[in-house]
Amino acid sequence: MSTKRLYCLFLILLGLPVLARADYLLIPMDLAQNNHLKAYGVAFWTLEREVPVEWLLNYRAGSFLVNYHDLIAREAQIRGVTAQRISAADAASIYAEIDAGNMDVVLLEKAPRIAVYTPPDTPPWDDAVTLVLEYAEIDYEPLFNQEVLRGDLSQYDWLHLHHEDFTGQFGKFYASFSQQPWYREHVAFYEAEAARLGYDKVSEMKKAVAQEIRAYVERGGFLFAMCSATETLDIALAAGDVDIVHQLFDGDPADPQAQEKLDFSRSMAFENFTLETNPLVYSYSDIDTTPQRMTDIRNPEAHAFTLFEFSAKHDPVPTMLTQNHINIVNGFMGQTTGFNRHVIKDAVVILGEVEGGDEVKYIHGQVGQGTFTFYGGHDPEDFMHMVGDPPTNLALYPNSPGYRLILNNILFPAAEKQERKT
Repeated sequence: MSTKRLYCLFLILLGLPVLARADYLLIPMDLAQNNHLKAYGVAFWTLEREVPVEWLLNYRAGSFLVNYHDLIAREAQIRGVTAQRISAADAASIYAEIDAGNMDVVLLEKAPRIAVYTPPDTPPWDDAVTLVLEYAEIDYEPLFNQEVLRGDLSQYDWLHLHHEDFTGQFGKFYASFSQQPWYREHVAFYEAEAARLGYDKVSEMKKAVAQEIRAYVERGGFLFAMCSATETLDIALAAGDVDIVHQLFDGDPADPQAQEKLDFSRSMAFENFTLETNPLVYSYSDIDTTPQRMTDIRNPEAHAFTLFEFSAKHDPVPTMLTQNHINIVNGFMGQTTGFNRHVIKDAVVILGEVEGGDEVKYIHGQVGQGTFTFYGGHDPEDFMHMVGDPPTNLALYPNSPGYRLILNNILFPAAEKQERKT
């Protein structure tokens, strides 16, 4: 059944009148778009109503096309999203242009179920993904350790992790913040959580959570992680049952052979990395590029990264993940700012890198039936977001290319669902 016929059937089921004319609604995603971030929200809103959306890869920076209806056009207008009603002849011209170039059409059919792994103890930092989900008006469900460990991940298509420490070292904030009330409350909360869930140490609970997350991906889940979650998840997976945590954090010494006992076959993105075992050093391993990037702290332009261009027809997945209206994106730091190239596994696809150096900013890979995407840094519109800084007001950055990369990942599972049915 054609997309148009499917659309008509959906409208009938929704009680919406079917238009006689086969007009379309084009949501451009190039520089003509007034609000790129909310445009993703309109696409998601449309999918939630079981109306398919076509994602035009590499056409005007990844535009969206849907059969026209007044309700969709009105929703775009309400949200301040640029949208244009076009004729069937106009659409045919677009399809012809796509067929002739490095472009393709991906059908999005169903809105993915979204979960965000986030602590309920309100730490003094925000999460870029929850900020952009709320700004784009895309619903998500928060969950944490208990929900993951009891198997709730099976209810969701897409999972996000952000500024989280899966090694059980409380963010390695001890040297800078151990006397702060928020840090002490943070530690107390995690220790009580571990005890309540039946674990002797926070590190043991976090490793169990990390293993559940990997199993979720292996079964076909879509994982997106930013900042320290990218690095610490893989460290926890490689460590397995080996104690890598200094006694300052858990009361007993780490295994003196911990480095030699790491099993990189269990990690997803990184291998052959070296742990930072000093509890007073604000670093987990040499996966992270933050230490060497500190020399450019007064030169934000040096952190800009370039998105790779892929073949839309032959490599649709990395093409989807890199859709943007510009290909050079302003860099931004985080607890894990970026990834050193030499520790990235060969099978991992590099999506974005800092040219002329070893820093990779944006990567994608597959584990089992599912995929992961890791994005270095904390907040795409705050170059050096510090603990306690206020959250970014995205109303000031409606066209943020750095935040667009996050939203590409949110729509990605909708396309995968369609591909699995063919």
